[in-house]
Amino acid sequence: MKKLMIINGPNLNLLGKREPNIYGSLTFTEFLEEVQEKYPNVQINYFQSNIEGVLIDKLHEVGFSFDGVILNAGAYTHTSIGIGDAVKGIETPVVEVHISNTFGREEFRHQSFISPNAKGVILGFGLQSYELAIQSFF
Repeated sequence: MKKLMIINGPNLNLLGKREPNIYGSLTFTEFLEEVQEKYPNVQINYFQSNIEGVLIDKLHEVGFSFDGVILNAGAYTHTSIGIGDAVKGIETPVVEVHISNTFGREEFRHQSFISPNAKGVILGFGLQSYELAIQSFF
């Protein structure tokens, strides 16, 4: 059984409420229940924090024992050298995920400190971006 960790960063706890025109109306918990039903042979763990250092600690914790990490670092994607370094420092492959097409948004969102060290990047497919990331580990 594959063991995957989904890690969400700042403000993603507001999914379902925050800017539904960009992020949709489904909460992440509702989405996760649907995905877990689709992939019963995959252990999908979930973690969310609005705090940069806590996200780094979680990457360190799971980065040597899981089969994959799906990381949506939110705004930290564009600002956190520390999260980028954490992705580089672990053995577990990381897929960077974004719900929106970050290249269709503000210019500061066009840079990622995670992408250079990620297995791949999936963006712009709404919550389905996470499911595509899960599929990338098979």
